[in-house]
Amino acid sequence: MPSLDAIWENYICTGELSREEIVHLLELEDNGEQARLLNLADRVRRENLGDEVHLRGIIEFSNYCVRDCLYCGIRRSNRKLVRYRMTPDEIVATAAQAVAMGFKTVVLQSGDDFYYTGPMIAEIIRAVKEMGVAVTVSAGERPRTDYVQWREAGADRYLLKFETSDAALYNRLHPGTSLDRRLRYLRDLRELGYQLGSGNMVGLPGQTPATLADDILLMGSLQLEMAGIGPFLPHPATPLQGTDPGTMSMTLKVLAIARLLMPRAHLPATTALGSVNVDGRRAGLLAGANVLMLNLTPLEYRSLYEIYPAKAEIRTEPARLKAEAEELIHSLGRQVSTGYGHGYLHEATNVNLSLATEKPPHWACLARGSGSEGRG
Repeated sequence: MPSLDAIWENYICTGELSREEIVHLLELEDNGEQARLLNLADRVRRENLGDEVHLRGIIEFSNYCVRDCLYCGIRRSNRKLVRYRMTPDEIVATAAQAVAMGFKTVVLQSGDDFYYTGPMIAEIIRAVKEMGVAVTVSAGERPRTDYVQWREAGADRYLLKFETSDAALYNRLHPGTSLDRRLRYLRDLRELGYQLGSGNMVGLPGQTPATLADDILLMGSLQLEMAGIGPFLPHPATPLQGTDPGTMSMTLKVLAIARLLMPRAHLPATTALGSVNVDGRRAGLLAGANVLMLNLTPLEYRSLYEIYPAKAEIRTEPARLKAEAEELIHSLGRQVSTGYGHGYLHEATNVNLSLATEKPPHWACLARGSGSEGRG
């Protein structure tokens, strides 16, 4: 197999990675080689997006869900879970608190809960948009008419993770639905003009480096403006209880490779990464991530949105969460963004790797006899 140096040289010339190259990178076991991969991803992040880190405020407004996904703690069949729904007034009031704290993006997230009708969520979006912030919605698979209403109400972004690109694994983990169906929803959202977010879980039972490579390639082909990449954490009230969790090491490699293939996408150091390891978010920010998602759900509800166990930030007040995030960002020599952090479409011409090698990229390409001028 090619060395990391050879893969990097080819990437500099083409802005691309083959499936075989991605698998090889995912299978790196040497700590030094892994560290080099993460550092290269961090360099690509810095050259394309700078040193700003975007803070997003999440409001988890309902833990009801009609789906029965095998890995999820808020699945329909979990009878032990105490369910809650925030009222529209509560949601808007929580968003107002987020805006007062300086957040420029509010994320409205829930299970697939059809108690909230399309018009009801549209009114919530309108109220939040009047506060002068960007709005991301993550409310699962809904009729296209709902997506249309929410876009017209001012929603900027939609987050709908595909979790795995392995159709057989997806269908097994999501009873009664299919990967094709999920991808149709993602296409609908793109057609309606949403900034599109999706992503995967790392470490699912039955997953392999090859299927993870396909996940990363799917993210690139979808031209995601945001990709959420986090470790699988088995929940004790699900059929996957007792299975091995995803590791921080593999999650960071997936994150780093995603950064290489999506140089201008927004990639969060996810809450799940911070849950699997106390230094997970810091590590994510050093492996290509440029976003932190902070949980602003009222404390009385927050512990009940348990999609996975031992979730970070369960008891911390929002102001303290923000202060800790800012402290982390500053400790890395980076800055908290004051902008909205709207997404960039992934385009190869946007790649900036001018400092990636001692020689300009086109010399590296010419030395290989490729004839390519590179993308420096």
